[in-house]
Amino acid sequence: MTAKPLDPPPHEPEDTGPLLTRSEASAFLERYGIHLKPGTLARLWSMGGNGPPCRHVRGKPLYPTEVLKSWARSQITDLRAAAPPAARRR
Repeated sequence: MTAKPLDPPPHEPEDTGPLLTRSEASAFLERYGIHLKPGTLARLWSMGGNGPPCRHVRGKPLYPTEVLKSWARSQITDLRAAAPPAARRR
């Protein structure tokens, strides 16, 4: 009797690069000009803010590098010559 290979669990995370601690994620985001202290990352996550998504492993938050890159790029706007129309109406 041969053993049937096990299927991976349905919730198995996709490979999104190495996982970084909050301190490492904070330093990583500095490369994109985003200055967020580890405590600020914690607050953004706990308050449901618009911080970068993270994964928890045994209760410890870890940030996938590819997800951080994508999130950082989404925070950066194109070059602008003037304020956007909505800001000018204020």
